[in-house]
Amino acid sequence: MRKSFYLIFLSAGVFMGCSASRSQLAGEQPNVLTTKEKKEGWVLLFDGQTTSGWHTYNRDTVSKNWKVVDGALVMNPREKTSRGMEDLVTNSDYENYELSLQWRISEGGNSGIIFNVKEAPKFANTWATGPEMQILDNEKAEDNKKENHLAGLLYDVTGTASLSKPKPVGQWNDVRIIQKNGHLTFYFNGQKTLDVQQGSEEWKAMIAGSKFKTWKDFDVTPSGKIAFQDHGYEVAFRNVKLRTL
Repeated sequence: MRKSFYLIFLSAGVFMGCSASRSQLAGEQPNVLTTKEKKEGWVLLFDGQTTSGWHTYNRDTVSKNWKVVDGALVMNPREKTSRGMEDLVTNSDYENYELSLQWRISEGGNSGIIFNVKEAPKFANTWATGPEMQILDNEKAEDNKKENHLAGLLYDVTGTASLSKPKPVGQWNDVRIIQKNGHLTFYFNGQKTLDVQQGSEEWKAMIAGSKFKTWKDFDVTPSGKIAFQDHGYEVAFRNVKLRTL
């Protein structure tokens, strides 16, 4: 009787363990759209295997510092060239959309998600025209002295330390950027970190208080390419999804 009970218990435990493992694997499978997401109009901007749909800013190809590693787009600083910063940008422009993704930063790392980017030779960098949601190791990065330079915030424009709650270095952080008819909303690990109408008096005041106040080409229209920043540190992106609004 005791032996039978033990075997039943053991079998049940193995079954539960297998079920939990399958569930965990299914839940963590990156770069795959669910049936619900497909019905809602989501598309993958990164297929998890190639850099298709992307190129290095102001170039026709993807520079070697960007690689696909274990289902993630990774910026490898050891592969940097003498060209300086080589941000990765989408081939297409976007205007009204919801962007969802995950990022992971290295210790002391710094990067960003830059949007409304205008790509042209006269603009040397993506951030000359596009606002940025900051990516940062808040604890050890050099650029952690100003509150609005912290992770998940609109870089150098607005945000406080109380809103920036990144996960420990090495873990994946969740991001949502929503832009519709010029209204911009950020969510970072489930926390709303920005809610503002671009072009409004509030927006103008924010820009006037930032380093972008004299940049005449900065965020002139709520549309453009989406960029992942090469700031010289290893950073990874996955589950990059977008739906048009």
